[in-house]
Amino acid sequence: MEKLFDILLKNRKILHGHLVHTPREDLFKIPEGFNNNIWWNIAHVVVTPQLLVYGLSGMDFTIEKELIDKYRKGTFPEGEPTKQEMEKISAYLFSTVKLIQLDYEHGKFKSFKEYMTTPKIGLNNVEDALAFNVFHEGLHLGAILALKKALERDR
Repeated sequence: MEKLFDILLKNRKILHGHLVHTPREDLFKIPEGFNNNIWWNIAHVVVTPQLLVYGLSGMDFTIEKELIDKYRKGTFPEGEPTKQEMEKISAYLFSTVKLIQLDYEHGKFKSFKEYMTTPKIGLNNVEDALAFNVFHEGLHLGAILALKKALERDR
């Protein structure tokens, strides 16, 4: 499990780099052929483990429910976030992973509601959820790279 958390933090570092080094206007643009933007993808990966790890374990979320509702699966970008929301998501990129790791190490995930993901990967326990989350975040990093390429194409 240590390796999963290491990979997750490395990916979050890459995502944070995209967040701080992408011109602000590009974070919120939706290129032709896409239905979301760079910002949405970053916020989405922050909220998804709340649902997969905490939610399916029957535990309280560790971030605001309004953020989860705004960026969960099935949502789409709705205008630009406030500066405060951007700062929160930026901080949550790292703090939420560290908290999940601490909670895992302290054995807090005692129960788990089985769940079938969209790509038909069944999650039977918190370890499955954590492993799937690494895969999920990789997909969204790929989406961000595709969005950046499309934004360059459209210049």
